[in-house]
Amino acid sequence: MPSGWSRPKWTLNGERQSGVKLLSTAEPMSATMNDELDDLEAEFEMLGDWEERYRHVIDLGRDLAPLSDTERSDQNKVRGCASQVWLVTETTDGTHLTFRGDSDAHIVRGLVALVLRLYSSRTAQDILAFDAQKAFDRLGLSGALSSQRSNGLRSMVERIRRDASAVRP
Repeated sequence: MPSGWSRPKWTLNGERQSGVKLLSTAEPMSATMNDELDDLEAEFEMLGDWEERYRHVIDLGRDLAPLSDTERSDQNKVRGCASQVWLVTETTDGTHLTFRGDSDAHIVRGLVALVLRLYSSRTAQDILAFDAQKAFDRLGLSGALSSQRSNGLRSMVERIRRDASAVRP
């Protein structure tokens, strides 16, 4: 991205960092999953070091709407995560899946928000065609997360893919 260029849709609690506004939401902002990945990658590049990137991931998690006690059920729990993670899957029109999620750990809650930005409000076909491992490699997450966090991230994606497979025509 050229020096001094700002993408106006990015906000981080209304504050500018490095002359760029960063998106602080779990809701997808782009038309396709690859466009959303491009946006996330640009955000991460603007932040520089991993300490800033971790803070941004945690900030993404702060914007997640909390799940109700009923939604924090065993049925919605994601298996394979060291922290507790819950994902609620809803089908909006028979083809698009919307996800809501939460975790009891701040960084994991941020990872949930990142995953939701990529996957929520997408068709089952798009979800199943998307290569999550390549996406996480592009973002640098594969090398920056502990093996437990990486396993948890994979478990979230596996759960989302399983839910997408169940509604795929």
